[in-house]
Amino acid sequence: MPPPADIVKVAIEWPGAFPKLMEIDQKKPLSAIIKEVCEGWSLGNHENFALQIADATNFYITEKNRNDIKNGSILRLTTSPYQTAVQLHERIQSSSMDAKLESLKDLANASRDITFAQEFINLDGISLLTQMVESGTERYQKLQKIMKPCFGDLLSFTLTAFVELMDHGIVSWDTFSVAFIKKIASYVNKSAMDTAVLQRSLAILESMVLNSQDLYHKVAQEITIGQLIPHLQGTDQDIQTYTIAVINALFLKAPEEKRQEMAHILAQKQLRSIILSNVIRSPTPINDEMAHQLYVLQVLTFNLLEDRMMTKMDPQDQAQRDIIFELRRIAFDVECEPNNSGSIEKRKSMYTRDYKKLGFINHVNPAVDFTQIPPGMLALDNMLYFARHHQDAYIRIVLENSSREDKHECPFGRSSIELTKMLCEILKVGELPSENCHDFHPMFFTHDRSFEEFFCICIQLLNKTWKEMRATSEDFNKVMQVVREQIMRALTLKPNSLDQFKSRLQNLSYTEILKIRQSERMNQEDFQSRPILELREKIQPEIMELIKQQRLNRLCEGTCFRKISSRRRQDKFWYCRLSPNHKVLHYGDLEESPQGEVPHDSLQDKLPVADIKAVITGKDCPHMKEKGALKQNKSLNQDERAVLSASVYTSALPLLHFASANLRPPTHGTLIYWMLDK
Repeated sequence: MPPPADIVKVAIEWPGAFPKLMEIDQKKPLSAIIKEVCEGWSLGNHENFALQIADATNFYITEKNRNDIKNGSILRLTTSPYQTAVQLHERIQSSSMDAKLESLKDLANASRDITFAQEFINLDGISLLTQMVESGTERYQKLQKIMKPCFGDLLSFTLTAFVELMDHGIVSWDTFSVAFIKKIASYVNKSAMDTAVLQRSLAILESMVLNSQDLYHKVAQEITIGQLIPHLQGTDQDIQTYTIAVINALFLKAPEEKRQEMAHILAQKQLRSIILSNVIRSPTPINDEMAHQLYVLQVLTFNLLEDRMMTKMDPQDQAQRDIIFELRRIAFDVECEPNNSGSIEKRKSMYTRDYKKLGFINHVNPAVDFTQIPPGMLALDNMLYFARHHQDAYIRIVLENSSREDKHECPFGRSSIELTKMLCEILKVGELPSENCHDFHPMFFTHDRSFEEFFCICIQLLNKTWKEMRATSEDFNKVMQVVREQIMRALTLKPNSLDQFKSRLQNLSYTEILKIRQSERMNQEDFQSRPILELREKIQPEIMELIKQQRLNRLCEGTCFRKISSRRRQDKFWYCRLSPNHKVLHYGDLEESPQGEVPHDSLQDKLPVADIKAVITGKDCPHMKEKGALKQNKSLNQDERAVLSASVYTSALPLLHFASANLRPPTHGTLIYWMLDK
């Protein structure tokens, strides 16, 4: 028969005695249990005793946490929290250095327990410790030359006890004097200071800044970034972690008007390069706390972009409009036309044409595109940075897309605006740091303009993915979804530099993303379960037949294509469709793009399906192998014409075993062009 749920079997220790095995009834008051234990060892005044967990924590057992006791736990009978607090309060004021040092060490250890901390604070223990820091240690500093190790330990344990007591949140940070703050700051500003003292001092300053706006101003007057930077250049990762934590706290609590100024100071002091060299690229592995502080610094740095992200462009602001003029000038290498060059209508027409090529939504007044927040003016900042610092890539993207057919161009302006908004979402610009996140990216510490460089890499990725997807304007959102996935997958690999990030993206082409998606879907537990496999096998023939019929129907509807000459695209069209009996491909020339289906009777040429000898796709097509050779196109015989014409509809020919559900269905007017020069 199992023991009652309220009975816990434990062992209880007492110095100098054999441990006792006891059954504790959790329904009984804790005081009654302590009395019973004391009587077992013939100890009087049971109210002066308490039970502790006999492990490294030594936490007191109270009515609140007694249910945490498990069967087999080892407890310890000890003096009550109040008695211990009174004893330590007296001992730390001893005139004996050895006694004081030992009592401060015990106090630092005991202060981790909130039950003891409450009792010690009630005895005005915090004030006693601050007085010791402000003035009491002065007389011990006189002995520092002959008792340096003792002095360092004395101050270290004093500050440790103070930090542990304050961490319980019982006492407000606003109660501390300027003299105390100055004393703590002096320990940080000293070139040579005991490591433990420096750690505790940095921790105290961080807590002061985070917990009191008034103390922030006082600490900011005593501590500068320049005084903190030397602590990052050492090899002690704990000191580096505490130092970055103080910098983050000063950054986080700085008033709005001070943050940009502080960011400028950080840049002047080369904080980024020092962190990169001495912390991120240090031989010592980065622990979780350091990773968290680097993440916080990363978030706070990117949050400096929030102001631009939430600022709308003023279409009447000439300085802002000049940025758009600069984008146009760099892209098309045009001089700013004087006001009297040509008529107003001519200049407006020229501007509208160029703004359309630049991919703005509003061709007449592109400033309107930047009134959406987010990303506001931040998008325009990114575009200008890309145009100036990666000019060749910028010009190539703009000119490449402006030469494409309207439906197939990747609009640089619209893409840049949406991409900037996406990057802000990915990096959580404007959001406060999470308390438990360690997700920092080393590559953002490798460049002074990391966000802008990040954008430059991603806008080129977007253009590349657009081409790989053979996207049209209707596919814009789909392309953005793929680009987001490419960026997120590359970021999860934690590249060490922006170049490495760019390299990772090269291995995440659109084709690779499709493979990864398919693999992940197939590896999901649900997809591998027996019922799913049986269902898939059962319905697959029906689905394949449905795909076949859909593609046959699409062939019967037909598609309009542009005609391509050997020199350039012409404004002529041809149309091709399958006969209702699926035996003949009808095709013929058109003067203009039709609004609907073209009747079979109006298509002059025919190609019997039975005459098709092979289906050639992609790079194997003759016009793809030698598309620059006019002779190749002119010398095709009738059989080759049959093969070539069949290749037009390879992605939609179910008659030729194209029943795979993975094939992308044809898009109206966007299949392979008719390459014959008629």
